[in-house]
Amino acid sequence: MSKRACWATTLVFLLFIALFFSLNLILPDKSFSEQENRRLQTLPEFSFRELFSGDFTADFEKYCCDQFVLRDRWIELKARLELAQGKARNNNVYLCDGQRLLEPFTMPDTSQLDSRVRAVNGLVENVSVPVTLALIPGASQLYAELFPQGVDNDSQKEFIDYLYGNTTANTADLYAVLEEHKDEPVFYRTDHHWTSLGAYWGYTALAEALGMSPRALEDYNRQTVSQEFQGTTYSASGFFWIEPDSMEIFVDVPEGLTVERYESTQPIEGVLYDESKLSIKDKYSFFLGGNAPRVILDTGREDGQNLLIIRDSYTDCLAPFLLEHFSQIHLLDLRYYRASVAEYVRENEIDQVLVLYGVNTFSTDTDYVLMAW
Repeated sequence: MSKRACWATTLVFLLFIALFFSLNLILPDKSFSEQENRRLQTLPEFSFRELFSGDFTADFEKYCCDQFVLRDRWIELKARLELAQGKARNNNVYLCDGQRLLEPFTMPDTSQLDSRVRAVNGLVENVSVPVTLALIPGASQLYAELFPQGVDNDSQKEFIDYLYGNTTANTADLYAVLEEHKDEPVFYRTDHHWTSLGAYWGYTALAEALGMSPRALEDYNRQTVSQEFQGTTYSASGFFWIEPDSMEIFVDVPEGLTVERYESTQPIEGVLYDESKLSIKDKYSFFLGGNAPRVILDTGREDGQNLLIIRDSYTDCLAPFLLEHFSQIHLLDLRYYRASVAEYVRENEIDQVLVLYGVNTFSTDTDYVLMAW
């Protein structure tokens, strides 16, 4: 390469750096990424204490990454380059046949499995009502054959079998019914959650375990509420060109239903379906309005039992199917709820407890220990 060509290359490189450095200085910072559905790192406050501890430099590095101009487009470009090199993976998300996005599952070690068993068994010991454990296998289990050859994807069925084989709680076999209906759209392609159809089939297995008769699928009034759903797996993947999912509801809002959300000590009025969420990126929060420490669904029935569900967000689209079977359904999310579960059972006259988690959440979550309090 000639000296003139070297100078030209160097000049282009310096202009590129200067351009993006200037744009990053001029353009305002963003506090939230709709595309990634998460809060972005803002400019950290400088102090010598933070500097010497290393916290300032770590936060500043995150700030530079999160606020880089055209961040979403660079993420997509990286994903396209990975595909061009014959790699179907970006950020540990695989783009599989049928535009399905899958993340491989990693099995916790035996000590971690036993810790989760002890938490569930501790709950059984602390309450005087029946406790049922129900674990939901994820899409990476049901569609494991779609992963490229050689991908390390551990068995979620083994995770479920180990916990079911060692718990003193009753159990509900959601794996069998979801496996039976895996050729139906029971999981979103772009998200880790099950669809409303998947939640329906899960409901039929729960009904059997809880001693109820489930309603037939054809008895519901199925409605599509959005055709533009792009979930959290999509947001992490960089594969931003794939087609969005559709979202459905099956259950109409029952007459007389009241919903209370406890985002602090005082309740606020909630809804079964929050239509305002359909206009934002996090459309899954349409169900029950999104995450909350505590939600109470009161059907107004006097003759039914009170059910407590210790849960993750998979329950949000399942809860409507359970309404006709109970007087009250109490939902506790232990990521945000910190009081004693056993005391809650006694104070709210709970008749049954259901521990309902997706395997992906229950295998990585650390707040499960709170259920034994």
